[in-house]
Amino acid sequence: MSRIEKRFAALADDGRAGLVVFVMAGDPDAKRGLALVKRLPAAGADVIELGMPFTDPMADGPAIQLAGQRALAAGQTLAKTLAMVREFRDGDAARPNVYAEGVVLAGAAVVGTATATAAARAIPG
Repeated sequence: MSRIEKRFAALADDGRAGLVVFVMAGDPDAKRGLALVKRLPAAGADVIELGMPFTDPMADGPAIQLAGQRALAAGQTLAKTLAMVREFRDGDAARPNVYAEGVVLAGAAVVGTATATAAARAIPG
């Protein structure tokens, strides 16, 4: 059973809904973005979705587009995003991180190996 499945099973057992939070990796910069993600569990996040900033986010709304632009301007990359996941995972091995955009951008084989190393999960995680 994946971390996401375990999380939602526990929520069902508790009879409550889950809070899934989206954060653009590297916004406003890598250091502050990681600090934000590390605080989300204490604020009630059950699942944390990390967005990977990229240069052509046509399907995203303006808030996510701007967050991606800020992250890219601050130097965020796929490698830095996975490093962020690894560092988060050092303090929270159970909380699911959903991470999908990088799979499409870099290719499943490359990201599959890298996410396994970072203990991240592409959907269905």
